[in-house]
Amino acid sequence: KVQFLDGFMLLKHSKILRLTCLLILRYEAMSDLIYVLNQLVDVKGNILIPNIDEDVEPLNEKEKELYDKIEFDVDTYINEIGATKPLKETKEQLLMSNWRYPSLSIHGIEGAFSGQGFKTVIPRKVIGKFSIRLVPNQEPQKIYEIVKSYIQSVWEKRQSPNKLKIITEGDGGNPWMTDPFNPHYLAAHKATQCVYNIEPDYTRGGGSIPVTLTLQEVTGKNVLLLPMGSGDDGAHSQNEKIELRNYIEGTKLMAAYLYEVSKINDDN
Repeated sequence: KVQFLDGFMLLKHSKILRLTCLLILRYEAMSDLIYVLNQLVDVKGNILIPNIDEDVEPLNEKEKELYDKIEFDVDTYINEIGATKPLKETKEQLLMSNWRYPSLSIHGIEGAFSGQGFKTVIPRKVIGKFSIRLVPNQEPQKIYEIVKSYIQSVWEKRQSPNKLKIITEGDGGNPWMTDPFNPHYLAAHKATQCVYNIEPDYTRGGGSIPVTLTLQEVTGKNVLLLPMGSGDDGAHSQNEKIELRNYIEGTKLMAAYLYEVSKINDDN
C-alpha cells in the first residue's frame, strides 16, 4: 500500500499581458513552469530528483520470486489501459515499477487558458500540480524537503526574476507494508486455494486506507488485506459494484480464512 504527497508550484509575474511583438522582453511564468516541471521526470517515468529513492528497500530474492509467479499479461494490460507502449518491457519490471518504487505524476496547470479556441492572453500566475506516490520506508516530510531543495536548485539555474512558491497539499501519508509470509497470509493463501482452487497472487498497490498502518502500530500485530472484489469494481466511484459471484465466494473465503486462523498460535 502506498500514499501520495501532493504538491503545487506557483509562478507569477506582475501583470496579465496580451501577445505582442514586445513580449520577448518578458519572462513568462508559463515558460518557467514548463521548464521546472520538465526537470521532475524523464520520458521513461524515472524520477530525476536525486536521493528520492534512497530509503526504498532493495529487492531480495524472496520478493522477486513473488513477481515471477504472478499471473499478469503485459499485452492485455496495455490494451486495457489504451497505451501503445509500456514504460517497462517485462512483466516483473512493470509490476515493480507500479508497486514497489516511487513514481511522480504531473496532473495539470491552473491559471492557463485551457478552453477551446485560440486565446493570446499570457497568464500572470500559473500553478503546476503534481504528486509523488510514496512507498514503504519513505517519510512524507523527508521527501518534501528533498523535492523542495531540488526544485529550488533547478529554479536558481533558470535565473528568472519571476517568483516561485512551493506548496504541499495536506501532510501526505506514511506508506504501509507488512510481511506477506506471516502466518495470517499463509492462512489466507490456504483459504483462497480452498475456495477458488487456484494459487493466489501476492500484489502490492496504492490506496487510501490510512487506518491500516494505525491498526498495525497500535496492536503490534500483522494486518491482512484480503480482497473479495474485482479490479473493475470501480472502488469509490459513482457506480461502484461487487459481482454476485464475488460476494458469495467472498463469504466462503472469509469463513475458510477464519478456519485457518484458528490453527495459528497466539503469538502471531
